[in-house]
Amino acid sequence: MRKEECFYLGRIVTKYSFKGEVVIKLDTDEPELYKNMESVYVEFGTNLVPFFIEKSSLHKGNQLRVQFEDIYSEEEADTILKCGVYLPLEVLPKLSGDKFYYHEVIGFQVVDVNFGTVGTIVHINDKAAQPLFEIDNDGKEVFIPMIDDFIKKVDRKNKTIQVHTPEGLIELYL
Repeated sequence: MRKEECFYLGRIVTKYSFKGEVVIKLDTDEPELYKNMESVYVEFGTNLVPFFIEKSSLHKGNQLRVQFEDIYSEEEADTILKCGVYLPLEVLPKLSGDKFYYHEVIGFQVVDVNFGTVGTIVHINDKAAQPLFEIDNDGKEVFIPMIDDFIKKVDRKNKTIQVHTPEGLIELYL
């Protein structure tokens, strides 16, 4: 499985027991969707390796406690500690309306109600306190906060996102 065909689910953050259980911190608002998985892909360097799950349970909010097949000691659990966890894109539940996954809007055009066409989304910056659309406007970067009040319409068919930003925000970058 290639990384481009997968989405980032979370990271193995700690060992849970001396029997090899680990805790995965999930990067999701709906951890309950992932408590009955059969397998995941664990990132080793540039490779994704399938790991099968014997049992799992939700743990402290957005964490998942997991017992993988063939990981039955602390030493074996150490080998996967801090590794990223991925799932194939096709297992993502389909979203509708104005909800979207970050990866699916890359390449969409952003159109502001007042300004007009802003440019093309090239990246979602989710490292800041507020996630941002990173938009290319003929070589210039424009950042628009991903605030529900700003996002007016997501049109998957035409690959556009209509926004209504505060006056002067877009001009600040151009």
